[in-house]
Amino acid sequence: MKFTACYTKLEDGFGYMGQLLEWPGVITDGKDLEECEEMLKDAAREMALAYLEDGRKIPHEELIVKPIDIPLDKGELFAQLEREGLLARVV
Repeated sequence: MKFTACYTKLEDGFGYMGQLLEWPGVITDGKDLEECEEMLKDAAREMALAYLEDGRKIPHEELIVKPIDIPLDKGELFAQLEREGLLARVV
């Protein structure tokens, strides 16, 4: 089975987090992308075995992955935060 892996560089600089988009419960990390991918494959195999033992179907739906542009106007963003009382005023 093929899945879509998504990797995020960890903020602490100690590697990557990976997860399967079709199977959100499969998440792991590794010191580099290669290790993270191997850990992700291992985690998916373990989850698949657990699902099969429980008689559950392995989640696998076709995804549509599409980048979208979300324009953020800083002026409008700050105005909205101020209207909602979420912007701390510095005097």
